[in-house]
Amino acid sequence: MSGINEWIVREYFEILGYMVIQPRKYVVPGKQKTAEEEVDLLIINPRVSEQRLPEHLVWTTDDLKSVARAVVGVRGGHTGTFYGSTFEQTPDILRFTEPASLHFAERYLGPGPLAKILCLPKLPGSGEIKEKSVKVLKKKGVDGVVAFETILAELVARVDKNRNYEKSDLLQIIRILKNYDFLKDSQMDLFLHKRRRRAARGPEKDEGPVVA
Repeated sequence: MSGINEWIVREYFEILGYMVIQPRKYVVPGKQKTAEEEVDLLIINPRVSEQRLPEHLVWTTDDLKSVARAVVGVRGGHTGTFYGSTFEQTPDILRFTEPASLHFAERYLGPGPLAKILCLPKLPGSGEIKEKSVKVLKKKGVDGVVAFETILAELVARVDKNRNYEKSDLLQIIRILKNYDFLKDSQMDLFLHKRRRRAARGPEKDEGPVVA
């Protein structure tokens, strides 16, 4: 599953104009990963001359316009929400922010500022639980979080059903789904309605670690 998650995130950054490096092509079964092995993707946008990071933690696609270079951690578990307790009980999720990981990234990208971006399914929507999650992530050194909802909505919006994306299986699948009206360009509205329904249900409860 992790390979699919990284595939989706890679396509997202590439469609935004980033050059993407996937430094690790192998899996690590049966042993603790090193900090280097926690780095999923490295990204660099040659069109951004000065790195300026948004002050808020949860980023949109527009927020990435001023991000030139970053180390990216990709985490799945699409059936659950990532709470503050999730990061506290599963610290490996954030090991990609450690100095050893950043030094490893500099071997590929060279010296310079590096944003630390975490891509995950979702954080709590609002309230004290969300504030705790944000506080934990900032304390651990995460600069920005990009939700899969944001990533997928951008990919759907950018794919033109009249083009043949034979060089990308993912974009071609999205194109086919759009061609048969399973996905529409108004898909962003669907995500907005979902957010409103969640808000109407009231504050969320911390349900503990996410099962990937």
